[in-house]
Formats: sequence, structure tokens, C-alpha cells
Amino acid sequence: MMGPRTHSQPEASMTPPRRSSNPADRSSAETVQKNSISNSGVILDISTLKMADVDSEVPPLPPRYRFRDLLLGDQSFQNDDRVQVEFYVNENTFKERLKLFFIKNQRSSLRIRLFNLSLKLLTCLLYIIRVSLDDPTTQVSCARKHCSNITDTLCSKICANQTADPAQINWELIFWVNRKVPVWAIQVIVALISFLEAMLLTYLSYKGNIWEQIFQVSFILEMINTVPFIITIFWPPWRNIFVPVFLNCWLAKSALENMINDLHRAIQRTHSAMFNQVLILICTLLCLVFTGACGIQHLERAGKSLSLFDSLYFCIVTFSTVGYGDVTPRIWPSQLLVVIMICVALVVLPLQFEELAYLWMERQKSGGNYSRHRAQTEKHVVLCVSSLKIDLLMDFLNEFYAHPRLQDYYVVILCPTEMDIQVRRVLQIPLWSQRVIYLQGSALKDQDLMRAKMDDAEACFILSSRNEVDRTAADHQTILRAWAVKDFAPNCPLYVQILKPENKFHVKFADHVVCEEEFKYAMLALNCVCPATSTLVTLLVHTSRGQEGQMSPEQWQRTYGRCSGNEVYHIRLADSKFFGEYDGKSFTYASFHAHKKYGVCLIGVKREDNKSILLNPGPRHIMAATDTCYYINITKEENSAFIFKQEEKHSKGLPVTGLYDAPSRLPVQSIIASMVDQSTSYGTVAIDLQNPDPPADSSKLAIPTENGAGSRRPSIAPVLELADSSAILPCDLLSDPSEDETNQSDEEGVPAPEYVKGYPPNSPYIGSSPTLCHLLQEKAPFCCLRLDKGCRHNSFEDAKAYGFKNKLIIVSAETAGNGLYNFIVPLRAYYRPRKELNPIVLLLDNPPDNHFLEAICCFPMVYFMAGTIDNLDNLLQCGIIYADNLVVVDKESTMSAEEDYMADAKTIVNVQTMFRLFPSLSIITELTHPSNMRFMQFRAKDCYSLALSKLEKIERDKGSNLAFMFRLPFAAGRVFSISMLDTLLYQSFVKDYMIPIARLLLGLDTTPGSGYLCVMKVTEEDLWIRTYGRLFQKLCSSSAEIPIGLYRTESHMFSSSESQVSVNVEDCEEARDRRESWKEKTAHRNSTGSDQSEHPLLRKKSMQWARRLSRKNTKPPSRAERINQQRLNLYRRSERQELSELVKNRMKHLGLPTIGYDEMNDHQNTLSYVLINPPPDTILELNDIVYIIRSDPLAHVPDDLPGQAGARMKQDFGAETRGETHL
Repeated sequence: MMGPRTHSQPEASMTPPRRSSNPADRSSAETVQKNSISNSGVILDISTLKMADVDSEVPPLPPRYRFRDLLLGDQSFQNDDRVQVEFYVNENTFKERLKLFFIKNQRSSLRIRLFNLSLKLLTCLLYIIRVSLDDPTTQVSCARKHCSNITDTLCSKICANQTADPAQINWELIFWVNRKVPVWAIQVIVALISFLEAMLLTYLSYKGNIWEQIFQVSFILEMINTVPFIITIFWPPWRNIFVPVFLNCWLAKSALENMINDLHRAIQRTHSAMFNQVLILICTLLCLVFTGACGIQHLERAGKSLSLFDSLYFCIVTFSTVGYGDVTPRIWPSQLLVVIMICVALVVLPLQFEELAYLWMERQKSGGNYSRHRAQTEKHVVLCVSSLKIDLLMDFLNEFYAHPRLQDYYVVILCPTEMDIQVRRVLQIPLWSQRVIYLQGSALKDQDLMRAKMDDAEACFILSSRNEVDRTAADHQTILRAWAVKDFAPNCPLYVQILKPENKFHVKFADHVVCEEEFKYAMLALNCVCPATSTLVTLLVHTSRGQEGQMSPEQWQRTYGRCSGNEVYHIRLADSKFFGEYDGKSFTYASFHAHKKYGVCLIGVKREDNKSILLNPGPRHIMAATDTCYYINITKEENSAFIFKQEEKHSKGLPVTGLYDAPSRLPVQSIIASMVDQSTSYGTVAIDLQNPDPPADSSKLAIPTENGAGSRRPSIAPVLELADSSAILPCDLLSDPSEDETNQSDEEGVPAPEYVKGYPPNSPYIGSSPTLCHLLQEKAPFCCLRLDKGCRHNSFEDAKAYGFKNKLIIVSAETAGNGLYNFIVPLRAYYRPRKELNPIVLLLDNPPDNHFLEAICCFPMVYFMAGTIDNLDNLLQCGIIYADNLVVVDKESTMSAEEDYMADAKTIVNVQTMFRLFPSLSIITELTHPSNMRFMQFRAKDCYSLALSKLEKIERDKGSNLAFMFRLPFAAGRVFSISMLDTLLYQSFVKDYMIPIARLLLGLDTTPGSGYLCVMKVTEEDLWIRTYGRLFQKLCSSSAEIPIGLYRTESHMFSSSESQVSVNVEDCEEARDRRESWKEKTAHRNSTGSDQSEHPLLRKKSMQWARRLSRKNTKPPSRAERINQQRLNLYRRSERQELSELVKNRMKHLGLPTIGYDEMNDHQNTLSYVLINPPPDTILELNDIVYIIRSDPLAHVPDDLPGQAGARMKQDFGAETRGETHL
């Protein structure tokens, strides 16, 4: 074996090459030897490369010779495979090195082109200097100057005689000029350099066809402008010959274009085609004008002898089509040149303008680029969408720019589709044109992300297209966009919207994620047990100042609009005036006194060392200076003014009042509700600012016996600074389990199945938050989940046979998606009382798969049935007459409508049909477009609906983001659109806590120690509380619950004017005011001694409505109108009876009992609305529903109990919540 060989050792040193008899072979061998000696070659040792990874002194043998070499020894190494290879040999030649320097290398080529441009511009400048020094009147013909027998004076006379006649052309003045020697010398030097450069570049760019190089326009112009000057070096008589050096401007234009291209290549940036085209157009115009001016000036030397400025003036006037006529060419050569220049301009300029217009239109479509300088000096966010609709754009812009600190931000829209006409029209408005930039491009392309300057963006919003039929495919596109943005700009915060919950874990890396179906189904579920939760959450996540409806004559609209301005804000306790004084006190104490003193509602807190937000952590949570407080108020504390009254008013017993005259005109409770000194606030009750005297019918109220006589206002226990463990139990949840066992027994003696508390064993998708729920001890068989078909376990085939004690909740959906799981979980949460669990029936268009059934079979009283809501038989079989709520979910298949807003057509018509068939049923509908909410429970000729429509238009014209809020179905929580929750993602840019708080309120997340949303109803026995402020104190002192709002239902006398052909809107408004007057007298019991004939509008001092009233006289209804009204009532009764007979006949046909179908009990004479954080002096009314945040029962279970008892306490405690809090 041979010793180790180095990589640089040539093979020739071991085995001398054989001498070849062929001279060619001999020369090639010598070349190989020479190259092996030189350092420019690279030797590839194949055996060494193969064994480079083996750390051994003796390299192993090649694989194909190993066994043979062991037998034959070292023979194989005599024919080693090492071959010397020299790379880039062709670039070692002189021509290739020149080509690399002049053409291929970007930086050196850029320098060469810059030098060439300078030379061309210098030649043009020398021509102008030569023209300025030239005087044709004293010029001597250079052709004759070498003749000794002709004197200069004689030559001048000859020239003068020749130019005396304008019609006669002196051709010598055209072919010969008077060129000074210094100018000639400089021009010769420049021409010589240009000639050598042109010949060198022609040689380097030669590709085999010499004629192609020679007949290039640039080469011909170069020869025309350089060869005559070179000839004058050797032939002095030609030094004054005319050379059209001004044609070098076209060569300068070409050099400038090439230089711009090399410049962008050298700095590694893509140049703008628009910039390049504009530059070409400008250069073309300049070259045409300069060429025409110089040519006409020179030709006119033989005629009128125009100056260069006059020629330039004539060209500009001619090309601008003005044509004054004061300066004109006189001889035919110059006139011919003008004709030629105009023809050239008519051909060249339209082509340039056409190209420029095309690029401009394309740029308008694509949007151009976002400036790098602007991205580094200004702040911007990027909005990535699949298709941009006008509703989505306006929702985003209105919500994003509603925050004062975002006014200077730019919004860059990155969308792959062409800009819509409506979007283009909106973006041309000055309000948005300076702040919104539309770029057509894909987020999956780095070039488009670079155009949007994604790496410098403050945030990136990626929204899914909910209008797609295949929502899974839409989610896949969103996921790819999120991945692409994260890969391109890892430090850019991501705000992602996902449609399907099973796709959420793919974008878990994003800073904020909103899953549409999770929020949608959770909100629909809570609407069934907490009325109008969708309206409550929608109003909370919209930015408003509470100015909506303030000009309305109706009290409920003003109150509802003012309270809708409440939002969630946060502040650090140590920096707060609202909560700073409650450091070291309990959370419940701080919440009550902050609401009592300032009108703010403290709902949650977050410790400094804990990232989890806790809603109502209870009285055992002690406030610390480092805590972050989350509160509901009309505005944040930083925008509030504090006007403290003097303490003498307290000592004198004067009422505590406060006026706030700031320009924002905020409600007074958002600034100060009542100013009470802290030293005197302990143990006091909430001060009633509106009516300190008890109502006249106070004897009907159930006053507690411990409060003494009913003549004085009963007192309420004070809210303690620190919790007393023995006094406060979490919501009185220690109830006897046997009570539920007895209640669960059927009246027929059939025991109900026992429920346990635990976490659902099967989650339908990855990423669902674990929630403690009521579960069956054993999973129900799949056959038992079918409501309309019996099985071997039971023979029930309809809802009546099951004998449910509670009303049903029916959900109509197209498919059993994973989002339905989030509908069931909040309704089966552990804090729901067992005796109040409502049966859930899923009415599905398509039967569910086994994967979904496996996820829901562990929940009690959950069934499914195949059917649709447009089939009356299916509705009756699923028990619609025994249902309290019907939830209609928007269907994906309707997204394929040709007109976007028609996607809700089928759902709206079906819901309207059920509204007519089952008036007493509470129908909760989800729509795709919020603008379609006006069609819910539609009454074509109802005066009140027309008045609300007019109010909506007024609020929209004022720029309100919640113009639809006064529609009765939305205010009552009967309809909502998931697109209204898009603002939740937008607000997270400023309020990063909004998504966690919304998830806690809806029950999507269950953080240990955090409370949950529930409701209580104000009964007649509870009216002694009287005001919302006293209710706040009662709940805080007794059960540590935090109220956040009211759901109020009022009786309303809607006019029945459907028989009229035409409706007068003013008459409708007048009728509405009469109803408002009647409502106020009955609801607030404010009996006055005024004459009943006095119109209520005069008492309201509404000048606008009084003027309307003054323009018309109120007349009693005529005989014809009364007859029409009676016919209408008869018609309505007959229609009602017809619908009732239809339903009863179908029930008889299906074998269902008709008992229970109440066709007359409806909600057509009531209106409901939500009041978020109403003022403390708001009077409670009968049947008011209070939204409360109840503390977590499991958070108060002591941890030091014995093991088995503590475990059972953890399992059973907190489950038996009361449906309502008895006051």
C-alpha cells in the first residue's frame, strides 16, 4: 500500500506521462502540465473526495476495486482517476476580461455608462457654445479660405450678396461653419474617445453577424458624430465642416436608460416601470425639441438666420399646437425638417403616451409600492384579505381610526383581486385617500410583502373570506398567508381570523386569533339562557361615544344609545383615580364603591405576576397597587374630568350633584355618580339621585321584615372592605344534592339518569379549552341520540314522548360542524343548575358523522334529528311547540348567491314563516350581512318600523358605527351577524385584553378563579331595591356578584296600519310619541295634573316635532277608516286562524297532540333592549333581567380539607347554582 497523498500533489509526479506521437495530443498534454503548475487551476482528487469523511491516515480503497485490490495488491493505483480541471478558463482571455469590466459587471458597467452619458452631454454643450460663437453674417467660406487670391473682405462681400435674396439658399453656410480652434480641439478629443469606446463595445458585443452591429442606429449616429472630427486631424481644410453633433442627445437618452437599469441592478432593487416610462417620455420630448431647435437654427443660417433661442421658442410653440406664427422658417430645407419632426412626433409620442397610460392603469390596479422612507418615518399596519368588500373595509377603517392615537397610522391593504368599484370610490374620499393605500398582490409572494413593507409594519391583520362556500378552503388560504407573513417578518404582530375551530392550532403562533365559529356558537348558546348576550357583547366591542339616538324623542332610545357607548378599558391600580384608593381592600368593595362614586363598573383584574385575567375574582381577592384593573365605562379614565364638590355640602346635608360641561358632553355618571367622602361611605347605601321618595304604591313591594315599617326605605348591608369567610358563601351554592335528585324524578316515577361533573372525554378538535361540565355517567349509545327514531333502548319518536320538564332549545344548522360543540358546552357547564338544564335538539340538514356523535354522546339531554326548518313536519317532530328558543344558524351553501347580500334570503324568509306560524317562539337568527337585520320580523306597513328605519338613516349619516342598533330584533337579541365581531380583532390592536375578556364572558375559556356571566330576573318581591345602585350594593354585599347591565322589556302599543295603502311617516312619528307618553306614565308612575289633551311633544320641548305638529290638524278617524280598521282586524283573525288550522292539521297527521299550541301569545306588543352599566339612579322595573358576573364557585373551596372529602367537595361544590338571586 502507498502512503497518504495530499490533495495538491499532481499525478504527473508519480507517473510521468507517456509521450504521444500525435502533435495535437502532445500540445494538449503540455497544456495540462502547464495548467497543473499554475495556481489558477483546480485539481479534483476523486478518491480523496469520496473518503473525505473518514478520519484515517491511510485512505480506504475505491468501492469498486476494494476486493480486487486485496488480491492484486497496489496495481489499481497506477490508473488513478484523478483529473485536473480548471474552471472559468474562457474568462481568462483578454476579451472576456474586457467584457466582464464593460458589460457584465454591474458596478463597473454603471461607471462606464455614466462616463458615456457625460461625454454625450458634453458634446451637446460644445455644440451650443459653438453656435453661440458663430456669426453667419461675417463668416468666411472655409472652402475658399485656403485660396490666397481671395481676401477675407471679398469673401464677406460674396457671402453678403448670396444672402441678400431670401429665396436664394446659400448652401455653403449650411455645410460650413465658423468653428474656433479651442472648441475644435475639445470636440476632436471627445469624438476620439467616443469613437474608441464605440468600437470597443461593438467588438465586445459581436456575436457573429457584423452587419447587425454596423446597422444599429446608435452605431450609425456614433460614426456620424465622431468620424468627421477624426478626419479633420489629418485634413485641416475640413475643420470648419458642419457636423450634427446635436444628434448625440439621442445617444445620451439611450445611455441614461441603460444607466438607470444598471443602477437598480447594482443596488439590488426592483425599479418602477412607471418611473422608467416617465423618464423615457421626458427624454424623448427633450430630444425632439432639442433636435428640432438645433436643426432649424442651423438650416436657417442660409435664410433668415434665426438664433438658437428663437428656434427653441418656435419648436415649443409648434409642438404644443399653439402656433403663434411670429417665428417661422423661411427656406424649404428648414420647412422640410419641421415636417419631418412633426411626423416623427406624431408617431413616437402617442406610442410613449399609450405605454404610459397602460402602466398607469396597471399601477392603479396593483397599487404601486409603499414608500420605504414613509415606512421608516411613519407607522402603518397591513390588512391582508382574499377579497375586499365595502362593508369589511368600512368596518375596519371606522373601528381602527376610532382611537385617537391611531390617527397618524397608515393602512396598507394587500389583496390579490382587483379593486372593487365601490372600494375605489370610497378610497378617493379625502378622509381615506391620504391614509389608505391599496396594493394588489399576494401575501405568499415576498415581492408583494416587500412592496407593503411588511417587515416595518406595526401589525398585520389577516382576515378570512366568510363569503366562500368552502370555509375550510378559506381557512387554508388564511393559514398560508399567516405562515408567509411570519416567515417574511417574524417580529410583525399577527392578528388572524379563522373560520373553523379545527384550523385554529395551525396559527397558534399568532399574537391574537379569533375563531368565528367558536364565538358564534357560544354567543348563540348564551342567548338562550342570558337574553341578548349577542347584543351585549356587540355593543361592548364597538367603539362609540354614546351619542346615538340622543336626538330621538323616545326615552328608551336615548337611554339605550347613551349606555351603548360603554366599553371595556384598563388601568393600573396605582395610576388610577377610580381605584387607587382601594389598595389593600377586597375586589367586591372596590367594584361597588367605584360604581357608586364614579359610575364605573370594575369587572376584572390581573395580577402582575399572572398573565391570566380574572373576571370578578370575588371578595377574597385583595387589590394590590400593581394590579391591572378592567372596567366598563363610557370613556377611559385618562379622558375623564373630575369635579369634586366641597365637603361643606356633606356637613350641611345638601344633595350631592355634579355638572360636567366638557366639550365631549359625556353622561355625568361616567365622570361622577355621587361624591361621597370615603370616611363617611362605610355602611351607607347608594344615594338615589333621581327620586328620593318612595313610590306611591310602595305598599305592594315585599319589604323585608327586618327593615321595620314599610314607610321608610329599607337599608342594605354594607359591602365589607375585607371578606368574611363565614359570612359570604359563593352565591349560596351550598345546596342539598338530594333536592336535585328529587327534582330530577319524573312524575311517572321514572328516575332520571344521574349526572356527574367532569371534563368531556372527547374533544372534536385540537385546541378546545377544557371546561368542567355536567356529563352522563355512561356515554349514550348513538342510536339513543336520534330524537325522531326509537331504538332497542327506548321507543320515543318525538319530543313529547320524552316528557321533558324544561323547554327545549332547537338548533337548526346545515352540518354538524365542530363549532356546535361550543354551543353545547356553555349550556352544560358545571355552574348551570341541574334542574334548569334545557334539552338540546340539533336539527341538521345532513346527518352527523360518528366523530361528532362521539364528542356529544357524553352530554345529558342532547339529541339530533335530520330535517330542515322549511319543513313544517320536521319542526313539529323536533318539538318546536315545546321549545323556548329556536336558533337558526347561517348556512354555508347560501354563500354561492350571485349577489352577496342575497346570501341571507332563504334564512330570512324561513324565519319570517316561523314567526308567523309560532308567534310565541323566541327565534335567534344569525345572518351574514348586518344590513339584512332590517328584514327580521318584517312588517311592511308598520309605522314604528318605518320610523326606526328613518332613525337608522339619520344615525348612518352622522357617521355612527352602530346605525343598526335601534332595530328591534337586534336590540332584543333576536338577531346578530358574526361580522359585527370583526371589531373584536381590530380592537385588539389597542386593547390586547379584549379577546380574553370576551372568551371568558362567553364561557369559551374557564380560568381558575375567574367568574362567569349569568342573569337574574327582578321580580315583584325585589322592587323594594328601587334603583340600580342599590341593587349593585345588595349583590356585592350578599353574594359578591357584579352586575354589568340590564335587559329591559317594555310594553309598546304598535299601530295597526297595515290596511293603509300609503303611510305618512310624520303620522307614524306622532303615533309613536303618543305611545311614548303612555309608556312613561305607566312605567314611571309620574301622574301629573296637566290636561290630557296637551300633546306630549310640548312637554318634551321638542321643537322639531312641534313644528311638524303645527303644520297639520289632528282629525278624528272617519267612518271609512273605522270600517277599514274593522276589516283589517277580521282579516288578521282569519289569517291567524288559517295558520293555526294548518299547524294543528299537520300535528294530527303526525300523531302529535295539539295541546300546547298557543297561537295568540306573542311578543308583538313589547320591545326589549340592553342597558350596559346604567347610571346608579336608574329605576328598576318589573321583569328586568340583570346581567351579573358571578364569582367562580370552585375558587372558594378550601384546599386544607381531608383528601377524600376535599375531592368530593371539589367535584360537587358549586354545581347547584340558583337560577335567580333572591333579594
